[in-house]
Amino acid sequence: MIQSQKPTFRAQTLRRVLVIGCPGAGKSTFARALRDLSGLPLTYLDMLFHRPDRTTASREEFDAALAAVVAQPRWIIDGNYQRTLPLRFDRCDTVFWLDLPLEDCLAGAQARIGQAREDMPWVERELDPEFRQYIMEFARDQRPAIEALIARYRAQKRIVVFHTHDEAARFLRAMKDEETEEMI
Repeated sequence: MIQSQKPTFRAQTLRRVLVIGCPGAGKSTFARALRDLSGLPLTYLDMLFHRPDRTTASREEFDAALAAVVAQPRWIIDGNYQRTLPLRFDRCDTVFWLDLPLEDCLAGAQARIGQAREDMPWVERELDPEFRQYIMEFARDQRPAIEALIARYRAQKRIVVFHTHDEAARFLRAMKDEETEEMI
């Protein structure tokens, strides 16, 4: 686990939190656990963008919905949507990046097939080939922009990078016990 500084992570210190990472990394699972510990309202970007009939919000609709969320004083936002990351980085106080290996992300995406999820308005019936390719190319296509934002905001934000599910789970357990400042 890498952090930009030695911050305190008691649940009550969190106000505006980003949870980012490759699809299948466990962002939504982590975000739900964080919501349950902190009491912060959780917004899934997939729920702002996707509709139950598998259509999507227009760029204007999505941007307006996201602007309403980031204007609030307290939130967790789960999702990448790279185009809007700078806006969210500007407003957040904490970033959790689930930077897991490709194999873990592919396995995570596959494991949720057929499962009803609160972060998606439909049940995925198969791992779409285009989505699988997006996951496979995430490190090449998305990671550089995330790294640049983290480098830009490292001194101003609490940033934690998890490289394994176990690191994230240990962090959440420690937060539950309100001992994360000793752990990191």
